[in-house]
Amino acid sequence: MQKFSLPIQVRWSDIDQNRHLRHSVYYDYGATVRISCFSAHGLTNLKFDELHIGPILFREEAIFKREIKFEDRVTVDMEVTKATHDFARWSIRHHFYKEENVLAAIVTMDGAWIDITKRKLALPDLEVQRIFDDFPKSEDFAWTEKMIR
Repeated sequence: MQKFSLPIQVRWSDIDQNRHLRHSVYYDYGATVRISCFSAHGLTNLKFDELHIGPILFREEAIFKREIKFEDRVTVDMEVTKATHDFARWSIRHHFYKEENVLAAIVTMDGAWIDITKRKLALPDLEVQRIFDDFPKSEDFAWTEKMIR
């Protein structure tokens, strides 16, 4: 799959008193791109309900490079950086770009699947594994056998 990215409209409510993007909004934008990618490839809320699973996060980390201001045009992408072979655990990286491809931030997160009935970690079915395997991978992508920490 080619890189997945979305243009993001910065809202006035996303701006802090220093007139740039609030730190927590980077995580919100990352989640928007992730869930949009999942949904665009068949992993919709309806599908998750049918499978009784959902994505969960263990860790999120942001590295801020350049300020994003209200007037900036922002694009956020998504790539898988690590995964177990069964895609039970995975890591995703988001790049935040301003106009002219200026890197403004990098958000990395580690996730897994939860059985929403049992409230325990779950192994995704083969369809979810196939879809996740098709997601864009980073140049430094690595398979891992252990839980990503």
